[in-house]
Amino acid sequence: MVQLSHLSERRTSVDDIFDYLHDEILSLRLRPGDKISEAEIASRFGVSRQPVRDAFSRLANLDLLLIRPQRATEVRRFSSREIEKSRFIRAAVEKEVLRRAAQHCEAEGAAQLDAALASQEKAIRDSDVEGFGALDYEFHKTLCAIGRADFAFDVIMSEKSKVDRLCTLGLSKEDRMPHLVADHRGIAEAVKNHDAEKAVEIGVLHLSRLDDTIARISATNANYFEPEET
Repeated sequence: MVQLSHLSERRTSVDDIFDYLHDEILSLRLRPGDKISEAEIASRFGVSRQPVRDAFSRLANLDLLLIRPQRATEVRRFSSREIEKSRFIRAAVEKEVLRRAAQHCEAEGAAQLDAALASQEKAIRDSDVEGFGALDYEFHKTLCAIGRADFAFDVIMSEKSKVDRLCTLGLSKEDRMPHLVADHRGIAEAVKNHDAEKAVEIGVLHLSRLDDTIARISATNANYFEPEET
């Protein structure tokens, strides 16, 4: 029993450290390239270094930290290749989700989409960037549910999370939320009208809005990106 209790406490410590650093990285309070001290994190949480190492490992598996032997751990910089790969995968999945959602949308699904849009518009009125990000996830999760493809959201969430830091930079600097809600409204209307091709057309436009953000951040914050391979 003592051993089981110890394992439970250790797991909680790892989760606490992981959640804290995950939030710091995605919110950009920790920026790409910032160094993170294992000893400082251990001291902050009052734990040994092992839970910190375990949390670091989990974050590294999400491509959020770069761990190198005998060198400081740092927040991973953006990789242009990995961003392109993630966006390619997400676009392919989202297109099929939108086709299915348009095919299967009924009154209950339509009401869920309307409620989601109302929440997003409130976030804009409240200038709630962080809240809007969560609502964005919920909107796409709702589309998956309407399309009877709940499993697809796991893929979308995984690929979306890999570029969320870029989205945060875009939202905090450009006030893009109204444009994204307009896209969401267009998608919702097409889905409710069972117009699959229109839904896909607007969905592609929606995903392409990150193009300008990536180009701008690449130009103004080149140090946020890994060097291009030659």
